[in-house]
Amino acid sequence: MSPPVKNIYYMLSYAFYSLNFKEYKKVASEEFDNIYELFSELLIIALNKQIKQGLYRDYIEVDETTSSIRGKINITESINELSFINKKLNCTYDEFSVNSELNKIIKTTLTILLKAPITKIQRRGIKNILLYFRDVDTLDTNSINWQIRYDRNNQDYRMIIGICNLTLKGLLQSEKKGEKKLMEFLDNQLMNRLYEKFILNYYRKEHKYLKAYSPQIEWQLDDDFSEMLPRMQTDITLEYEDKILIIDAKYYSNTTQSYFDARTIHSHNLYQIFTYVKNKEVEVDNEVSGMLLYARTREEIQPDHDYSMSGNRISVKTLDLNQDFDVIKKQLDNIVEVYLKV
Repeated sequence: MSPPVKNIYYMLSYAFYSLNFKEYKKVASEEFDNIYELFSELLIIALNKQIKQGLYRDYIEVDETTSSIRGKINITESINELSFINKKLNCTYDEFSVNSELNKIIKTTLTILLKAPITKIQRRGIKNILLYFRDVDTLDTNSINWQIRYDRNNQDYRMIIGICNLTLKGLLQSEKKGEKKLMEFLDNQLMNRLYEKFILNYYRKEHKYLKAYSPQIEWQLDDDFSEMLPRMQTDITLEYEDKILIIDAKYYSNTTQSYFDARTIHSHNLYQIFTYVKNKEVEVDNEVSGMLLYARTREEIQPDHDYSMSGNRISVKTLDLNQDFDVIKKQLDNIVEVYLKV
């Protein structure tokens, strides 16, 4: 079950620091009927700001048959096309263009949002923005490469592309008679990544005295042989003085599993956090605890337990994202007080 739209905005505001700029402050006070409206509003604000600064341009390879020789002449293509008869040649050259991959992703997202149930004002706002993207192509949503490298020239696009990613991947599409129908649904995989990033950045922003990061943990081996061992990548690690808390954030449809008609914690989650804690404990001379922090579901039984395992505290808790955001913050703050004794 997805949290209320407003809480998704708050989660995004921690996941993407740029959402804390003054331009976005009004979004926090607005009411949205669905996730489309929220994403549309955020993109409209961000893109209007970006248009004033200038859209990102990149060098694009262009293949063109032209009377003006540019770049590399493609002899084979020119012969096949018989273009030289008309005093033209097929050339390949780089053009500094607004038709970059980043802008293609944005235009594709805006075009899809126009088909979603958004307000008339938002629809008009998107159409106005698309005028600036008239020289930009759209993409097949299934072929987009999301492995994007950001630098100082395109850094302002990080949040915009993040919202596009959530929009295109999170809104399920089903085909019927050749047409794509949109469903208002953020899948668990996407929400899990947002959930992780929100919690990590919450602690970074609201508890600056902590070391809040997402490190890898080294396997504590008796020899140096580590071939084929999986990587131990933590979601959130909090350090304060001589205490460490490793949090594994989980956003599932079900927080428990069924075993002979009994509800139990997901075994692989528990094995994983226990392994993280024990290996980290050997690596450092600190008190190390672990926590599985599930997003609360509609299940009747919600885990809320503390276990003592081989000298370490391993907890399984739930965070209710459907409550007032101030209450969510208090629960996250309480974790720091209880486990790190701050």
